[in-house]
Amino acid sequence: MASDPKVHAFEEVAKHNETKDCWLIISGKVYDVTPFMDDHPGGDEVLLSATGKDATNDFEDVGHSDSAREMMEKYYIGEIDASTVPLRRTYVAPKQTPYNPDKTPEFVIKILQFLVPLLILGLAFAVRHYTKEK
Repeated sequence: MASDPKVHAFEEVAKHNETKDCWLIISGKVYDVTPFMDDHPGGDEVLLSATGKDATNDFEDVGHSDSAREMMEKYYIGEIDASTVPLRRTYVAPKQTPYNPDKTPEFVIKILQFLVPLLILGLAFAVRHYTKEK
């Protein structure tokens, strides 16, 4: 941890509530968990649901292991200014990327992986047919 931790206002921390930019407040400390979003065993939704509030209870209720607590140190970025934390929180839904059921880029790639070899095979047969000596 840094020798002189930065003190963050609650409003500043609450702005970081997206998959690509996620900060959490746990036990008065601020953590930038953005690099951990894909690796979190509970998924990124769990982390996103803990943004914009003091997530200490959420963290403690799960019963994280000692190794998880040690891992938190590398995500530590400072302290929270306790005077800026509201007593009651108005719920602000975390920003998430819109759900794309057909996963268009992945779908196109899979189709091309199937069609390109067929096209090459068809082209090879066509070349063979027209260049074959009669």
